[in-house]
Amino acid sequence: MAPAWGPSVSVVGPVGLVLVLLVGGCAAEEPPRFIREPKDQIGVSGGVASFVCQATGDPRPRVTWNKKGKKVNSQRFETIEFDESSGAVLRIQPLRTPRDENVYECVAQNSAGEITVHAKLTVLREDQLPPGFPNIDMGPQLKVVERTRTATMLCAASGNPDPEITWFKDFLPVDPNASNGRIKQLRSETFESTPIRGALQIESSEETDQGKYECVATNSAGVRYSSPANLYVRELREVRRVAPRFSILPMSHEIMPGGNVNITCVAVGSPMPYVKWMQGAEDLTPEDDMPVGRNVLELTDVKDSANYTCVAMSSLGVIEAVAQITVKSLPKAPGTPVVTENTATSITITWDSGNPDPVSYYVIEYKSKSQDGPYQIKEDITTTRYSIGGLSPNSEYEIWVSAVNSIGQGPPSESVVTRTGEQAPASAPRNVQARMLSASTMIVQWEEPVEPNGLIRGYRVYYTMEPEHPVGNWQKHNVDDSLLTTVGSLLEDETYTVRVLAFTSVGDGPLSDPIQVKTQQGVPGQPMNLRAEAKSETSIGLSWSPPRQESIIKYELLFREGDRGREVGRTFDPTTAFVVDDLKPNTEYAFRLAARSPQGLGAFTAPVRQRTLQSISPKNFKVKMIMKTSVLLSWEFPDNYNSPTPYKIQYNGLTLDVDGRTTKKLITHLRPHTFYNFVLTNRGSSLGGLQQTVTAWTAFNMLSGKPGVSPKPDPDGYIVVYLPDGQSPVPVQNYFIVMVPLRKSRGGQFLTPLGSPEDMDLEELIQDISRLQRRSLRHSRQLEVPRPYIAARFSVLPQIFHPGDQKQYGGFDNRGLEPGHRYVLFVLAALQKSEPTFAASPFSDPFQLDNPDPQPIVDGEEGLIWVIGPVLAVVFIICIVIAILLYKNKRKDSEPRTKCLLNNADLAPHHPKDPVEMRRINFQTPGMLSHPPIPIADMAEHTERLKANDSLKLSQEYESIDPGQQFTWEHSNLEVNKPKNRYANVIAYDHSRVILQPIEGIMGSDYINANYVDGYRRQNAYIATQGPLPETFGDFWRMVWEQRSATIVMMTRLEEKSRIKCDQYWPNRGTETYGFIQVTLLDTIELATFCVRTFSLHKNGSSEKREVRQFQFTAWPDHGVPEYPTPFLAFLRRVKTCNPPDAGPVVVHCSAGVGRTGCFIVIDAMLERVRPEKTVDVYGHVTLMRSQRNYMVQTEDQYSFIHEALLEAVGCGSTEVPARSLYSYIQKLAQAEPGEHVTGMELEFKRLANSKAHTSRFISANLPCNKFKNRLVNIMPYESTRVCLQPIRGVEGSDYINASFIDGYRQQKAYIATQGPLAETTEDFWRMLWENNSTIVVMLTKLREMGREKCHQYWPAERSARYQYFVVDPMAEYNMPQYILREFKVTDARDGQSRTVRQFQFTDWPEQGVPKSGEGFIDFIGQVHKTKEQFGQDGPISVHCSAGVGRTGVFITLSIVLERMRYEGVVDIFQTVKMLRTQRPAMVQTEDEYQFCYQASLEYLGSFDHYAT
Repeated sequence: MAPAWGPSVSVVGPVGLVLVLLVGGCAAEEPPRFIREPKDQIGVSGGVASFVCQATGDPRPRVTWNKKGKKVNSQRFETIEFDESSGAVLRIQPLRTPRDENVYECVAQNSAGEITVHAKLTVLREDQLPPGFPNIDMGPQLKVVERTRTATMLCAASGNPDPEITWFKDFLPVDPNASNGRIKQLRSETFESTPIRGALQIESSEETDQGKYECVATNSAGVRYSSPANLYVRELREVRRVAPRFSILPMSHEIMPGGNVNITCVAVGSPMPYVKWMQGAEDLTPEDDMPVGRNVLELTDVKDSANYTCVAMSSLGVIEAVAQITVKSLPKAPGTPVVTENTATSITITWDSGNPDPVSYYVIEYKSKSQDGPYQIKEDITTTRYSIGGLSPNSEYEIWVSAVNSIGQGPPSESVVTRTGEQAPASAPRNVQARMLSASTMIVQWEEPVEPNGLIRGYRVYYTMEPEHPVGNWQKHNVDDSLLTTVGSLLEDETYTVRVLAFTSVGDGPLSDPIQVKTQQGVPGQPMNLRAEAKSETSIGLSWSPPRQESIIKYELLFREGDRGREVGRTFDPTTAFVVDDLKPNTEYAFRLAARSPQGLGAFTAPVRQRTLQSISPKNFKVKMIMKTSVLLSWEFPDNYNSPTPYKIQYNGLTLDVDGRTTKKLITHLRPHTFYNFVLTNRGSSLGGLQQTVTAWTAFNMLSGKPGVSPKPDPDGYIVVYLPDGQSPVPVQNYFIVMVPLRKSRGGQFLTPLGSPEDMDLEELIQDISRLQRRSLRHSRQLEVPRPYIAARFSVLPQIFHPGDQKQYGGFDNRGLEPGHRYVLFVLAALQKSEPTFAASPFSDPFQLDNPDPQPIVDGEEGLIWVIGPVLAVVFIICIVIAILLYKNKRKDSEPRTKCLLNNADLAPHHPKDPVEMRRINFQTPGMLSHPPIPIADMAEHTERLKANDSLKLSQEYESIDPGQQFTWEHSNLEVNKPKNRYANVIAYDHSRVILQPIEGIMGSDYINANYVDGYRRQNAYIATQGPLPETFGDFWRMVWEQRSATIVMMTRLEEKSRIKCDQYWPNRGTETYGFIQVTLLDTIELATFCVRTFSLHKNGSSEKREVRQFQFTAWPDHGVPEYPTPFLAFLRRVKTCNPPDAGPVVVHCSAGVGRTGCFIVIDAMLERVRPEKTVDVYGHVTLMRSQRNYMVQTEDQYSFIHEALLEAVGCGSTEVPARSLYSYIQKLAQAEPGEHVTGMELEFKRLANSKAHTSRFISANLPCNKFKNRLVNIMPYESTRVCLQPIRGVEGSDYINASFIDGYRQQKAYIATQGPLAETTEDFWRMLWENNSTIVVMLTKLREMGREKCHQYWPAERSARYQYFVVDPMAEYNMPQYILREFKVTDARDGQSRTVRQFQFTDWPEQGVPKSGEGFIDFIGQVHKTKEQFGQDGPISVHCSAGVGRTGVFITLSIVLERMRYEGVVDIFQTVKMLRTQRPAMVQTEDEYQFCYQASLEYLGSFDHYAT
């Protein structure tokens, strides 16, 4: 069979034809005609067939392929168009017989006409092939060639007659004639004695030659295609060419059956080789996805032993290495256990070993069939007989046995089910109640005991009028298995005592607690479960359950002090709780309670005793220290006292609250030389008897002048401070100069002290003065946190003072100032008075040594400083001159730009010695000049402008950023260092690389693929590095140690898209040693979007231990960037909070250490910049970073994400509050903002609504087949977070339900937020619970509210109901004070599996607005989560109200906020709700609900034991 096309036609169409068309362009229309017609073909099943068809005409025709008159449409059929659609290849792969045997039509069509040509396809099975059918003896192989070199793709085929060989590239035919002789088909050659007639030779290869090549052999018997092979064309590199070699050989492993294993193979060379895995002749790595240098084979569920071959290949050769995977075998299952003996608490079983080989020991697993609990396990059993003890009586147990050998535990045996024997009940009947049916007949009711220990055969009721007699003497009444009885023939107007017990066939259980009943018709029974709890020193709270009686009109309470006190009565209306006030502190009281109906008073309960809290008043209230405008007061408590009850201090008509646990208070804002009277009062006392009083005269108004700092140092280089006038109307004992080192903020900015020194607690300084003789104390005071110290003492105040001159003044060291630290000072005068009295001057202006950030000098390089210093100075001056000239030229062109240029050019004079600014000036690019910093007020408008027209401006801006690749990277290119680079093209520039301390005798030991990167005004604030490789773990931890870093930021998961992005460089548990560094995992906190690990580091040979935290962001998607910046910003805030101010650079890595790493650094640095400068400079900072590490901020998407994150951070501000400050923060929110008519709370809630969701985010929800499933048209789930049901075949939209996954505090998808089911979505609702293993449902609405349906009743009330596949049985219903708990057994009718689903319906939410108090709702949240921990599966908690956003949002917000408060001690309602709204629209729907979240959080603060820990 001849080939289907002639030799003169190319892939893209004949050039000659194009010229003819151009020349004849003005002629009349011409109908299509074929210039290349498809020919009939005979293919082989599983192989490939391609039909090529091309036409010409005027206008140019469009060619399409049909089958039986319809356009071909199948996954196996592909139409590849060429020559502007005037040609098309129909490719069918893999061929199937007989279904693909057909006549295919090629149709060419233009406005002048339509023509068709047919081609027939025959497909033969391999066993039907005629003897001469073509065979590919040698197909092309993967090839890597450098540009301009010759590439030869080999092919040899045989058949009868000799087949013709042609080539396809990327599924289109290759025409050698169209390449001006550059591409040739070799007609005769031999390769390893195989004759080659069809090899394709490509000379002067170009990038366009890269692609997938197939060799096709055709003769009259049929057509056969080779396997495809990729040709890669690489840039020509001027480097030494090195054949491939393995730097990490694949290792052999022994694993368990069904186990997983990863085998790593790393090869190096120049060019870098491609690496693939094979098993026998089968390729395990796809040809078109073959990695360079490193390939990790991931084997899962391995059942059989096998050999795996790693193949590394480059243009310089192919090498192989083999790894052997051996699968061990586990023991077999023992025989089914046989029960030989049962008692009430034990079961004895025997079993057959079932294993011919030795068994180390057996494991017994057993489980109670009646309780939802974990399996119990007994291990290390060496015999085949065992008694399991400690079981519950009369309970059914299921028991399995499995064997363990040296490899592991084998499968379990078949189970045996058996029941333990009965015992007498272990507990009494519950909730015993009695009331009168008539004057002489009472009804007694109770509930079954908690531990019946068998089948209850009956109950015995004991009753008497003489309860002091033994119970054996009481009257008794037997009851069959019933939970109530009547007892008649009682005497009227008497009080009877009643007790009940239960009995089984084995014996009697214990008696219930006695209750009393009055034989008077219509009087109530006793109140149940009376409890007392001390509320304060003077009050006790009582709570109880009411008797089963409808007509209670009052309760009567009797209580007395101790046993002998006079009994006092209180009467109050029906309720279930009451607080008794005005009691004595630390005194025991006894309480009895009875209920009254119109017919009379019921019986009193037995007495309940409770003691009030102890009252302790502070003692030794005194004035500790007096100043001009402040007084320090102190007092003492007994050693064992620890009560938070606050105190108050009153003076001059003002009252201050003081925490009950503090013992001193600085009173500020007083007037100088004024008399004050201070009264300390115990706030718990209303009697006023616990008051203590002290008086004080504040100091004279002296030292009012501020110490002045000279702008220039004196000739010796010392800072000069002019001291104020020290004149005083009273004698001065001494003057002290107090130095205050300024603290740094998290961003590295110095914090100037607020107010005056008089507002500081100077007690420690005063102690320093009094302990002057103990000189050693002062020398040891240089703590890590800078604190004020006394630098000098004078009896007469001099006019000037030199801070840090290292001299002694009056016994105090004026110690040298720390370089890079900033200070203020003030003068403190000690006055000669009977009480310790002082006066302080205001703070001076800040000052510091003139060398704010000296560079470390490396040994042997001091000489260079004298050369580099002057050179830098000259460069610096030239830069300033250039900047001024540029500025002047620009000014002529455009006035408005002036301001921006000044910002850039004038930075140097402000910070002449700031190395970051030096670098900025040195690397100033034209792009930076034309993209000045953006004021934050214009940020929103600027971002909108960048994103207009499909982000056209953003794209242009990103493309214009200087790639900054003019630097050298010789160390990265050294042969010894190449294996240390994760990616061949991501290197570390020499000038900014992190240099490790070299290890003697090891070449390249100072190298790691990491660069220093500047922050905002902080040189080397970060280290950007790649994800560590196994061979660089030691180097990585050495870098963390040497750089004294305290924080590692990891912006990737270990594996994404089944590719290893970073190797695990830390221990899973315990300690691992990497090189010289021991790393111990101390703690892991896994949250929904990030993970925090704390490590302890210890270097061999050092006694020092350091703590390092790793923050891993786990919510960056595999593709692109996060949809919203909210989770990332929360992560960034956590990192900032935890990084100590004095730590070394923050180490940031992702996989390559350039893309996501760049995003993190830019956003962090820009948020630092926003505070002082009120501008952001993304363009400038990215440019600057790229001069320190290549490719920083790798994609346009990432550049866009940086803008979104900054816009959100600037727009939302900081709303995170320490829990202790929540009250004052809420008070601030309740006030109107300055110049606004609305409160801060309203503004904060409105800010939430700033980001509206685009309609494109609701795809499935808007489909016509789904719209009726939405309760409200405007509340729908986002496509990205919606809960997808398993689709039902043939039912459109069957995967849709109006429900969204919501992340919790610790866990992704911890909740499902959904609407109240409609009648038509109830089946979907049960399907959703089952498919997502959600066994807890929270319902926050009634079925009808305000006269409208809010939710369909989606559960059965009394008998079981079926919802599609699921049968739902109601098991129990408990009516609690604020909620109803319903339990259902849900069974899948398809396979009989069943689960328990618990539904909590909160009944206390008012139909309008929100609950008055958050306490009940907080308890409810706690109960739901406690139940989840106890019984819940791994699935999410499903929460719904009516629309599934308002109350549902409040429930999830508070669940997250309260858990975070417990673990971190901070509250951020705004960001929590914002995060929820990125997952479902309108979460926390109203301002009332938003405010309720704040209120409930505040109420929770005082009760941290609400979730049992």
